[in-house]
Amino acid sequence: MKSAATNSIASFSALLFTSLAAHAEVTVSSLFSDHMVIQREQAAPVWGQAAPGEEVSVTLGTAQAKATTNAEGKWSVKLPAQKANATPQELVIQGKNTVAIKDVLVGDVWVCSGQSNMEMNLGGCNAPDDIKAADLPTLRRIKFQHVALLKPTMQVPGKWETCTPASAGGFTAVGFYFAKRIQQEIGVPIGLLDDNWGGCRIEPWIPAEGFALEPSLAPQLAELKARDEASKALPDNAPGDAGKPSTMYNGMLHCVVPFAIKGALWYQGESNGGEGDEYASKMRALIGGWRKIWQQGDFPFYYVQLANFQNASNDPAGGDGWAKHRMAQLESLSIPKTGMAVIIDVGEGPDIHPKNKFDVGERLARWALHHDYGQANLETSGPLFKEATFDGNKAIVSFTHTGTGLMVGKKNGRQPTEADHIGTLKRFAIAGDDKKWVWGQAVIDGDKVVITSPEVPHPVAVRYAFSMNPEGCNLYNKEGLPASPFRSDKW
Repeated sequence: MKSAATNSIASFSALLFTSLAAHAEVTVSSLFSDHMVIQREQAAPVWGQAAPGEEVSVTLGTAQAKATTNAEGKWSVKLPAQKANATPQELVIQGKNTVAIKDVLVGDVWVCSGQSNMEMNLGGCNAPDDIKAADLPTLRRIKFQHVALLKPTMQVPGKWETCTPASAGGFTAVGFYFAKRIQQEIGVPIGLLDDNWGGCRIEPWIPAEGFALEPSLAPQLAELKARDEASKALPDNAPGDAGKPSTMYNGMLHCVVPFAIKGALWYQGESNGGEGDEYASKMRALIGGWRKIWQQGDFPFYYVQLANFQNASNDPAGGDGWAKHRMAQLESLSIPKTGMAVIIDVGEGPDIHPKNKFDVGERLARWALHHDYGQANLETSGPLFKEATFDGNKAIVSFTHTGTGLMVGKKNGRQPTEADHIGTLKRFAIAGDDKKWVWGQAVIDGDKVVITSPEVPHPVAVRYAFSMNPEGCNLYNKEGLPASPFRSDKW
């Protein structure tokens, strides 16, 4: 009989042989799977592993690239930029063996990230007709499972799938409506990286490179560095606290980089809802960090301002709940190549997950259609605060994004906004030097709004919809897009 030691040696030898043989096989990152979409009009990175020193060739249609693996067996190539192609092709990776990825399209790839309102799927939106009609073979997505890690991983927790009536109910609803509008207008294949986690804060999505950009976030960067030092001896797949800096980036986003993308969509903030200026710093860290690690320049980054939520307040001073958070989101528009979808009119009171994701996706799509798809005449946003001036008893507010004019509007579900010809503007408040806020009488005067109150003979500040749920706020442009909440003061 063989000794236990002999058996152990034999088992180890077999395991080692199997491991070496597996390592010799050419493999590609699991991000590359059947039904995927490759980004058009950009050099497209593809990467994987094989035996050290092995030559690997990658082919998609007429595009080809070659590489030789390094001492660790890693390889990467960049396929030449290609035009959009809705005809399925094979992505072929060849070394000593061949890997074929089937049904590959070339189009635009958008990251869809954030928390539950981005993760909320079409099946949860009372949209049976949209699901039934979702036979969209050139719309694809890869859904990332929830993984939070102490160290960055290249393991991809998901597979690509095609949008059909059977699968559409699982798609991010915001991403679905965004992509559907883009396809209606432009016709290119769209791939969605459905990469989100309900209830998450923003910090877990920010890479170390992002924290390093913002001096105010030095404590988070120090925490991250201390954690990295302490976790050196841990395995690469060691789980991390999903509330801590960079853990979701490590587990769910690092594996995507440097996959070529068109841009990113972001719907998050509820879990950071009590913040103000500090959230603007975190947005700069998130966007700057993603752009730095992706090395694709300032790619488009479009995000959603939080909707109205909970019970309405009648306090003209406002400032409750998410009011200051929305100001930080408004401030984040100063970051280059960003856009914000205002949805202050689609909330559902006590429900933190409003089911109308149609308007959210449509409003995000407007930014992309205007800036990235050549529709220069399309209005991207509702009125955004520009400045307030004061003349006697009048507060005079001017805006950008007035479109073809301002109007009092009314919105009913997914129906287009209608002009309310007999209604009056609501949710404008003014204050004098005494800092006592009162509701004002607001009227549209050309492309401006003029606010007065007999209680404030000399106003010095104005606020609009500056509360958790500014029920009844109704300033729109004639394109049917709502004005963002704003404040002129820093009190």
